[in-house]
Amino acid sequence: MRRQDLEAMDFEELWLLHEELTKILAEKITAEKRQLEKRLAQLNQPDQFGEAEIGASETGTGQPRRKYPKVVPKYYNPLQPTETWSGRGKQPRWLVAALQSGHTLEEFKIRENGESSEGNAGGREHS
Repeated sequence: MRRQDLEAMDFEELWLLHEELTKILAEKITAEKRQLEKRLAQLNQPDQFGEAEIGASETGTGQPRRKYPKVVPKYYNPLQPTETWSGRGKQPRWLVAALQSGHTLEEFKIRENGESSEGNAGGREHS
């Protein structure tokens, strides 16, 4: 339709055209949405062939990760007691620097069962 044709129409004809267009657009949008959802479902389904190799290399295979227990810290920074390390993974910078300056890993160990390290033992004796 040309613009002149639209301008020549009265209000009621334009409003009916508007309602008809809205209806057609809504139908086309829902049809396209359904088609995209089907395609997405197909992409999310694991393939029957070759999925074992792909699943081994990718982490997002749809299976939830196994829950691991919380790891308690084993080492702490005496200068900043809130900085701790569980003994797993890469050593924190404060520990690497202390080890390079001659300290041993045992000096930073968190004592269990209420035992305190050498620095804390002196503080407890004065109580």
